Amino acid sequence: MPTINPVKGTHDIIGEEADVYAYIEETFAEMAKTFGYAHIVTPVIEHTEVFDRAAGEGSDVVRKEMYTFLDKGDRSLTLRPEGTAGVMRSIVTNKLYATPDMPLKYFYSGTAYRYERPQLGRYREFRQMGVECVGEDNVYLDVETIALAYRFLSYLGFNDMKLVINTLGDKESRLRYRAALVDFFKDKIDAMCEDCKQRLILNPLRILDCKVPEDHELAKSAPKMKDFLSERSKERYEATKELLKQLQIPFEEDDTLVRGLDYYGEVVFEVHCISPEGRDYGAICGGGHYEGILSSFGGPSDNDVGVGFGMGIERIYSLMKEFGLTTDLSEGLDIFMMPLGEEAIPAALTLADAIRELGYSVELPYKSCKLGALFKKAERKKAKFAIIFGLDEIKAQTVQVKDLAKQQQEEVSITELPRYLDAHIGAEKGE
Repeated sequence: MPTINPVKGTHDIIGEEADVYAYIEETFAEMAKTFGYAHIVTPVIEHTEVFDRAAGEGSDVVRKEMYTFLDKGDRSLTLRPEGTAGVMRSIVTNKLYATPDMPLKYFYSGTAYRYERPQLGRYREFRQMGVECVGEDNVYLDVETIALAYRFLSYLGFNDMKLVINTLGDKESRLRYRAALVDFFKDKIDAMCEDCKQRLILNPLRILDCKVPEDHELAKSAPKMKDFLSERSKERYEATKELLKQLQIPFEEDDTLVRGLDYYGEVVFEVHCISPEGRDYGAICGGGHYEGILSSFGGPSDNDVGVGFGMGIERIYSLMKEFGLTTDLSEGLDIFMMPLGEEAIPAALTLADAIRELGYSVELPYKSCKLGALFKKAERKKAKFAIIFGLDEIKAQTVQVKDLAKQQQEEVSITELPRYLDAHIGAEKGE
């Protein structure tokens, strides 16, 4: 019978990799909470219009990348391609906006799906984390959100990063800029890629983000957004830059940065990972200020603004592994039990259960093994300590406890074992 492989663009997450994924998610959750964010979990499946309304029909996500299908009731459903739309739908569905305590601040983490070409750290099924800060139009919140993303990635060990920012201005600025781009590209569009031909009709700003080398080069000579900004947007952008300097967060400006979704306005940003040799691995986080999403779901139009970002765990993990940032993040086992002989296994089972009640991780063999083989197993499990005993120790109510890192061993009575483990393993864990 032939082997059944995972669906293209998906993968199994096992052992140490799964441990690091959990560490990334848990660290993100803890840091988001320090910035005042609450946890939100939305369904992985939504009505297709949720993403049509939020992302915009002109976005590549909606046009080319969504997993959309009809259910048995002939309803069009979609596996979420990103986190923002579901959060906005949830805010409206649950009337979370009906509070004087604005802004609403939520963080999320979960699987998402896009039909795109798999590559390093990019899959068709992936895990996205992000935050949404909704209901208050404030440059300070924009900068605070950028700071959260930057601080989190710094905490993971990414010391060489590049924060890239741009402004898309307010609605009036974008309308003027859109007209200028249409005028610039209309005589050149026939020689450009099919995607750009569609973008010229649906959202000309997206042409600036084209990855086709010839089109990307042509876009460099297109009009610049900064020349069409309203005075208000100019002032806001300057304030954003000053606040980032105040927080000592370095940045670069890129007037071709537009992000991939149609709801963005004012500041947009990406955080790029840079190797120690100076190679730019591209964006590992992106987001920005947005407007008009809540009202598109039937929510209030007043203060219909927000700011947020998203980042993929697979992408972060692959770069952490490449740069050696995953070392020691997989904790390993606290204790590996080493019963000497078949007769000692029942006592080992009882003792292991008691130690687990103390909060320590324990594993034991359920068949008799030679001591050398047990030590090799303990090493593979990354165990910190071994507890060794046979029938003589059971009669004496003692065990031999060995620190596998220090290669130190001592006899400990069963009654003193909890205190011993707390002093040696608990202290190490900071408990």
